[in-house]
Amino acid sequence: MKLFITIITFLSAMSVSASPLFDALFLHKRQIGGVRLYLSPAILVSTLTSSFKVLICTGANQTGDCTHKVYELEKCHQLPKPYYHNVSTFAPDGESFQCYPRTTGCDDICKSPTGCTFGPVDFNYEHKDNLTAIQWNTLFSSFDCFLKKKKSSSLLA
Repeated sequence: MKLFITIITFLSAMSVSASPLFDALFLHKRQIGGVRLYLSPAILVSTLTSSFKVLICTGANQTGDCTHKVYELEKCHQLPKPYYHNVSTFAPDGESFQCYPRTTGCDDICKSPTGCTFGPVDFNYEHKDNLTAIQWNTLFSSFDCFLKKKKSSSLLA
């Protein structure tokens, strides 16, 4: 009888811990680049994922038509309609990677003397939710994402 109760208790605990309700009540989840962290008072478990999510919307402040997808690193991603030349929100989810928006398509050659990107966009970028503020909402054609390089400290003065 004790074995039966132990097995039932174990199975009940496993089913509760796997439920979304348990996650919502007891675990704090945070997507950081390609690492999903589960934090509880007793446990810190890191599960590596092979991809990175970016939120793209036609309107500022995450409005309009939106897509929130996983994108492969070090690969150019051409924006489809309705996002081609129509992006006001471009928000990478994680702090460990950054993306470079481009005015050119993936197969095009940049011929601008000033370059075809305004630089990296990451989780902390000021205008990620309003590219209209920097007048890029109608220029955005493609993008690629990369892991951030770790800053090394130098002992040279």
